[in-house]
Amino acid sequence: MHLDMEYQQETLLVRLGGDLDLGVADQLRKTLDNQLDEKKIKNLILNLNRVTFIDSSGLGVILGRYKRLANQGGKVILVGAQPQVKRILELSGLLQIMEDYPDEPKALSKIV
Repeated sequence: MHLDMEYQQETLLVRLGGDLDLGVADQLRKTLDNQLDEKKIKNLILNLNRVTFIDSSGLGVILGRYKRLANQGGKVILVGAQPQVKRILELSGLLQIMEDYPDEPKALSKIV
């Protein structure tokens, strides 16, 4: 898994790459939670453009961060999921509760 993070205006922008599966889910969960604990983060944007596969454990990490931020009045926005990943997000129901945009500028513009 590849992970790159950027902090902008109470928003954590996370660019992910590779497989988001059981092998990396715990590491990703800890990394995101550490960032959410350390900084004043209201919103989370997950750029999934380079994610090639996601399983239920990866979905669980995303849903957990969604619940945490939603309880604080924030949101999680998904960006640029590839067709095979987007299909899994649709089937899981995550796209019914989270916003989805094709690119980062559009996602960032919806936060303000």
